[in-house]
Amino acid sequence: MMALNRYRLKHQAKSGHKGAIKAQKLLETPDRLLGVILLGNNFVNIFASSIATIIAMKLIGEAGIALAAGLLTLIILVFAEVAPKTLAALYPEKIAYPAAFALTPLLKILSPVVWLVNFFANGFLKLLRVNVKNDENQHALSHEELQTLIDEATHQLPEHYRSMLSSVLKLETVTVEDVMIPKQDIYAIDVTQPIEHILKAIQVSPYTRVPLYRGSLDEDLVGVLNLRRALPVLMRKDVSLKDIIKLTRPAYFVPETTSLSIQLGKFNKNKRRLACIVDEYGDLQGLLTMEDLLEEIVGKLSTDSKEKPASGCIALHDDGSMTIDASEFIRDLNKEYHLNLPTDGPKTLNGLIQEELESLPAPGTCTKVGNYSLEVITTSNNAIQTIKLTPLKQSRKRTKNDL
Repeated sequence: MMALNRYRLKHQAKSGHKGAIKAQKLLETPDRLLGVILLGNNFVNIFASSIATIIAMKLIGEAGIALAAGLLTLIILVFAEVAPKTLAALYPEKIAYPAAFALTPLLKILSPVVWLVNFFANGFLKLLRVNVKNDENQHALSHEELQTLIDEATHQLPEHYRSMLSSVLKLETVTVEDVMIPKQDIYAIDVTQPIEHILKAIQVSPYTRVPLYRGSLDEDLVGVLNLRRALPVLMRKDVSLKDIIKLTRPAYFVPETTSLSIQLGKFNKNKRRLACIVDEYGDLQGLLTMEDLLEEIVGKLSTDSKEKPASGCIALHDDGSMTIDASEFIRDLNKEYHLNLPTDGPKTLNGLIQEELESLPAPGTCTKVGNYSLEVITTSNNAIQTIKLTPLKQSRKRTKNDL
């Protein structure tokens, strides 16, 4: 009864399994269940011991008492304790469910005796300040335990499903800043330019929703234009800037520290699919779309138009090293290529290396981060452009440029 999987028991009880229903009812009061089981168990053992002693004394005399005790101990251990309890522990459902039909009426019949035994036993435990009440939360699983359960469900769940469940658990710890589109990569349209240029920019937009701004994206964000809804107006020959601005929706701002689990609920509550991410000073840091959030659960969407060609950003080499665009997000690299780069600090490789070296390094500089060697290949005036990542066991020998 105690070896039953509580979650499987609940599932089978909800499915209408009669044995599971009775077993679940008995386990709601484990002190009474143990009381009736041990009451019968101890009564039989003590009664058998008494009978064996009487028979031994009549047949052999006082010398037979020791012989009867030893022989009975062996018999009880093998046939009444170790063997049946091992069998029950290996196949708890096959033993517990039929036993529940016998234990339920037995508990009702012996309830006065069980109550008396439990009264003294629970009273003794209370003197030791032990809480004897059944805590329903004692079988609740933490995030880490749930993750272990998912990882070990190798045969029950396909790898893709296990990956999705793991991603759902991580939504609490991942913030919108971790998955947002950085400000420099935002596709936005300046409405101060001629209407012909605006219409052209709208026409070639790879996105359904486009932010509109005046002069500067940081200072004057007009709103977000939904191209699908605006299509009838945009098809008119006499469309004006005023008509376009009327169709925009005010921008929806979200702090960069918001977790993805909370933001998913806010997207649904506010009926939004795009949010502007701001820092503690209110400065725009990037954009988050519903698609970005869903990708954290299901992986890359095949229709994602913002995805960069892999050949242009990452090049894999025969020796196991990789040439990577330094603006790539560390979390994406870890997920896609099964790396183990730190994600608790900077979000990109450029930020990670600069934080490690506390300066903008020159090309050829190498540094060790975790189990990897990172070599700067090219830089610009204010950022690293490309780096070469090599697993530490395959990294080349250090040169005079290495740090």
